[in-house]
Amino acid sequence: MLFWKKVKPASDLTRTRRVSIFDCESLRFMANSKYFYYMDLIRYEIVFRSKLNENTVKKGMFGVLPTQKIIYKKPLKKWKKFNITLKMDGSDEKWIYHRQIFEQNGEICAIGFTKAGFWKNKKAQNMREILINSGVENEIKSPSIEILNMFDNDYEILKNQ
Repeated sequence: MLFWKKVKPASDLTRTRRVSIFDCESLRFMANSKYFYYMDLIRYEIVFRSKLNENTVKKGMFGVLPTQKIIYKKPLKKWKKFNITLKMDGSDEKWIYHRQIFEQNGEICAIGFTKAGFWKNKKAQNMREILINSGVENEIKSPSIEILNMFDNDYEILKNQ
């Protein structure tokens, strides 16, 4: 962390990884649970490489992930390299929305979608304010209708159980 170049929270960030044998189920393809692991890693990398860390974690806030979804197209193969790219889709007052694209051999294999935020004292913090304080003022856009629709009924599903 000490030697990482600082980035803006709205920057696209790509990491190249390799599917290890410990990532695999049936010793052939990456297990579904590992996709979420890599999604968490890259999201937290952007927190610690940007001013988000100073404006959230160091102020006693903690990250929350109320929902995440993933669409699989093709499995990631054992021992092969893959790229994961984090892209900010937008933000509203409470949440920041990301797309996380998994590519192998130039082909999209999966896309993850996350809705995340920061809480303190049992209350969601103002995400737009956090982003502005972290240097993203001109790059904040509203989340796409596609993303909002994807997460639209999550609370209702739980409430009706």
